[in-house]
Amino acid sequence: MMEHVNLRKLVYSSGSIVFFGGAGTSTESGIPDFRSAGGLYEQRTSKVYEPEEILSRDFFHAHPADFYSFYRTHMVYPQARPNPAHLKLADLEQEGRLKAVITQNIDGLHQLAGSVNVLELHGSVHRNRCLDCGISHPLSAVIGDSRPVPLCGECGGIIKPDVVLYQENLDFDLLERAAVHIQQADTLIVAGTSLTVQPAAGLVGLFRGDNLVLINRDATPMDGYATHLIRGSIGEVMAAL
Repeated sequence: MMEHVNLRKLVYSSGSIVFFGGAGTSTESGIPDFRSAGGLYEQRTSKVYEPEEILSRDFFHAHPADFYSFYRTHMVYPQARPNPAHLKLADLEQEGRLKAVITQNIDGLHQLAGSVNVLELHGSVHRNRCLDCGISHPLSAVIGDSRPVPLCGECGGIIKPDVVLYQENLDFDLLERAAVHIQQADTLIVAGTSLTVQPAAGLVGLFRGDNLVLINRDATPMDGYATHLIRGSIGEVMAAL
């Protein structure tokens, strides 16, 4: 409880907060993470392929039906709703304290909670485009299409989610914007991420402000650099603010 009190004082004395979040930010909304014990990468969801192989660029192009079978089942959660962490971050942005949310998640829950300046490093399930004509499609075009592979209603081309797959690069301009926000922040709150995925995790190393807050259930490589280290639920911690 003392940690929560200290964090509350810190947050409300800060004028430029940036939040950097990973999969753990959304687990309390019913979306499983990847790398923790019992996470998606530890589950054998296919008898033939590993999840990392399925979620790769080459696999998508070679086996789109198998990709979408996995993707629709394990990566898309249209019924998920923002949890207290998402809602509190939106409040802090509205108050002018939080300048940006930088997320590794693709679920769109920050925007659903009301956050505006959201930098989605790995893309979003809510943005999709036809590989042939380039037209954009909503998530409903992917999950509402009964065919094994969703096809464009305009030209019949294959629709690809705007999510960063293995073998694909992150958007350089987006990374640059994220880096600038982190460098200009006086408080950086990092939550729900193992900080093992590059290059996104390397962004945290750019922080030069006074307060590095780490909220995570498990240890991370950056724990020794934190000014405030809190073990626990991101939703409970943020709700306590």
